[in-house]
Amino acid sequence: MDPRSFFAELKRRNVYKVAFAYLVVAWLLIQTASILFPIFEAPGWVMKIFVTVVAAGLSIALILAWAFELTPEGIKRTEDLDRTPQPRSRNRAWIYVLIIAGVLSVGLFFLGRFTAVQKSEKSDDVSSKSIAVLPFENLSDDKANAYFATGIQDEIMTGLAKIADLKVISRTSTQQYQSKPGNLSQIAKQLGVVHVLEGSVQKVGEQVRVNVQLIRADHDSHLWAQTYDRKLTDIFGVEGDVAKSIAQALQAKLSGREEQAFAGKPTSNPDAYDAYLRGLAAEGESVDTVYSTQKAISFYKRAVHLDPAFALAWGRLSRAHSIFYPSFGDSTEAAKRALETAQKLQPDLPETMLALAQYQYSELRDYHAAKTTFLRVSKMLPGSSEIPAALAQIARRQGNWEQVVAYYDQALVLDPRNVELLAETAENYDDLRRFDNGLKLYDRALDIRPNDVDLLASKAGIYQAQGNLIQAARCLEGVNALTPSYEAVPQKVAQLIFERNYRDAARLLETRFAQFQFGSELEVGIFKEFLAFSRLLAGDAAGAKASAEQARNILEVICKNQPDNDFPAIFLSRAYAVLGEKDSAYKEGQRVRALVKDDAIRRPGAEENLALIEARFGNNARAISIIAHLLQIPYQSSLYATPLTPALLRLDPAWDALRSDPKFQKLCRDAAH
Repeated sequence: MDPRSFFAELKRRNVYKVAFAYLVVAWLLIQTASILFPIFEAPGWVMKIFVTVVAAGLSIALILAWAFELTPEGIKRTEDLDRTPQPRSRNRAWIYVLIIAGVLSVGLFFLGRFTAVQKSEKSDDVSSKSIAVLPFENLSDDKANAYFATGIQDEIMTGLAKIADLKVISRTSTQQYQSKPGNLSQIAKQLGVVHVLEGSVQKVGEQVRVNVQLIRADHDSHLWAQTYDRKLTDIFGVEGDVAKSIAQALQAKLSGREEQAFAGKPTSNPDAYDAYLRGLAAEGESVDTVYSTQKAISFYKRAVHLDPAFALAWGRLSRAHSIFYPSFGDSTEAAKRALETAQKLQPDLPETMLALAQYQYSELRDYHAAKTTFLRVSKMLPGSSEIPAALAQIARRQGNWEQVVAYYDQALVLDPRNVELLAETAENYDDLRRFDNGLKLYDRALDIRPNDVDLLASKAGIYQAQGNLIQAARCLEGVNALTPSYEAVPQKVAQLIFERNYRDAARLLETRFAQFQFGSELEVGIFKEFLAFSRLLAGDAAGAKASAEQARNILEVICKNQPDNDFPAIFLSRAYAVLGEKDSAYKEGQRVRALVKDDAIRRPGAEENLALIEARFGNNARAISIIAHLLQIPYQSSLYATPLTPALLRLDPAWDALRSDPKFQKLCRDAAH
């Protein structure tokens, strides 16, 4: 066939027109799909199939254009038209259609680029080098080996946190998800990451298999996967290998120091390492109770007993003791010994430095030294959310309020679904009296942990501070005498007292003592003081005296054994006040103030406690002077969930002795909103 006649035939049969029209329309469809598919969160493979179908349609369109032609009488075969000559139409409508389609295509192209730029600007914080490690699946036949999978996951995350070029989400935010969820794109958005690491661990006797796969969540595409088969005695290096492979896959730069950090072997004793992993898993069971910490301490003790040169475990043991100290105050020597051992073995290990910082903060209360150490270790663990959270706590105690907010924001970027961190950040806003910010964070936490009584009690505390007892009561509906919460029950008692239902408040506490199993003598002493004050308000002087004496006897022993612990001392001073022991109440209250004199967030709480004692013993002028100052500053209250507010002054009968004073009345009115 003559090529010229073939191309002329293509033109005569309108194949060129159809091809051009199809390409313009196809381009229009692809541009439209590229904008709409992401809006409806369609998986990446949908777009691939769509483009393939559109491309395949071109050949079909060309075949149809060769074989058929559109006429005013409808579609007819080209051969039939050739046998019956027809006058050619000069209708140019198709050209206008193509022009319109072309304009739309170009418009959608630039719209797509514009929205992509906007989306890029909005997601600047979502780095392409960001990753969340989901809980590792335990594939062992023995389900009791779940701790092993948890421990391996934790170690991998710790390794990743050492890489400055990566954003790594903390385990406290990822542990709420399943090992292999189906909605990876949604989870990635919730956590603020692009990539997700899934894994599984199978432990059979001395053999361990670790499977890991790195996924880009928005495309649901697998970037890298690896299986590690190791003996238990050789499992130690897996975490470093995984971390380095992920860094390579995400094109994250590794410094020489970071490379060196993966080269070490923490222990050669598999049993010691096993105990260490059990300790890690125990610590992750619950962040807000001392029981998980106690459990972790027992495992770390076993680890260092099996391998006295296990510096990593010594550091963890010291930190656990220091974290335990503020609650019970009797672990300082154990923390110190563990820290000194870790420092002798590996002083520059990040975990050793963290243990030092925690000891300086919790037990020595040397906040300047603790801050210096935390800042130093932040360079070793740039992806750790614990460090900015700890720096926020230090800034609170030093009164650097803007720094506190900035550090908490930084911590939440790395740990956005950590309920305890959300609550801690909300409490800081409470102490700043930025109640709207606090309520929003509590609601975020409640989205993760619905109907949590402690979170609802914290919201109730804000509503009480605003004078909204109706909303506070709704938050506390589920709290009763047997609710297993240290926070929610006192909040419920406070609500009943603010409502002037004194007898109900006393009855609730009496029921709790009759039927509830308290966790410690400290808890018993504190709740005895609550009961003494409630009975006093209810007019039961004899019952109040009996409860106050019981509280005093318990708390005096605790304060004698823990002379630097201000927490039980506050309740001891109040027990003295209920008993009318004026000198003892003042003395203990002043001792509390001396203990926290260098603590910007808690020192005003000690002053608040003294104001209560002053009001109890008729020194109204002094009490009002203290209150007037407290209303102007941020602080952590020793009486309420928030600092003093005019609404709390109006509601709490503890201040009834001051109500006739015009100065106090003015304080109750000021900023009453």
